[in-house]
Amino acid sequence: MKTRIVNDTLSPALKSCALKSYALKGHGKVIAASCALLWSLACEAAGGVYQTREQFLAQAFGSQTPALQSLWMTDDVQEGASEILARRFEPLRVRYWQRGKRSAWVLEEIGKVRLITIGVVIDDGVIHGLSVMNYRESRGGEVRFPFFTQQFQGLQLLAEGSDQPLDYQLSGSVDGITGATLSVRAMTRIARLALYFHRRVNDQSN
Repeated sequence: MKTRIVNDTLSPALKSCALKSYALKGHGKVIAASCALLWSLACEAAGGVYQTREQFLAQAFGSQTPALQSLWMTDDVQEGASEILARRFEPLRVRYWQRGKRSAWVLEEIGKVRLITIGVVIDDGVIHGLSVMNYRESRGGEVRFPFFTQQFQGLQLLAEGSDQPLDYQLSGSVDGITGATLSVRAMTRIARLALYFHRRVNDQSN
C-alpha cells in the first residue's frame, strides 16, 4: 500500500521536513519531532481569508449575481435572531442576495474572541452550502475544511410546532472538532440564523 507523504497544500518547509523524515525513517527522532512541531504550528496558525464575497456569490449564483436586498429587523424577526444567538441581535438590517428559492447570506459570529465570517447558501429552505470566508482566530481553523462544512448540507430548521424543546433547531446533528468547540458552535448558530432569515424573507413575500 502506497502512502502519500507530501500534501500539495503544505508549505515548502513542511514538504522538505516530511521528505527528510521519510528518507531517514528509523535513523533518528529529532527530525520527526521537528516535523510534528512544524505541523502543529501550521495548524494553529489558522487565521486567514479563504473566500472573497465575489467568489462566494459566483459559487452561489454563477456569473449573474442578483441584486442586493435587505431584511429589516422588526421586533419579531429580531426576537428570533436573538434567541438563536442567545444574545441580543443588534443590526437594524441584514443584507442578502436571492434568486427564486435560493438565497445567500454573509454573516459573522464570534468564535472564542474574534469574528468568523461565514457564507451560507439556502435553497428552498435547505442548506445548499456553507463556507468559512474569513477566520480570525488563532486556533480551530479546521472548521473551514470540507470534512466539517459538508455536514451542514441538506440540513434545515425543524418544522414549527415540533416536539423539540427549543425553536429554530437544525434537522440533524453536526459533529464537533476537538480544540475548536467554540468555533463549531459559532458556525452552527450561523447556519440556524441563515435558515431562519431565509424563512422570514419568504414568509414576507408570500
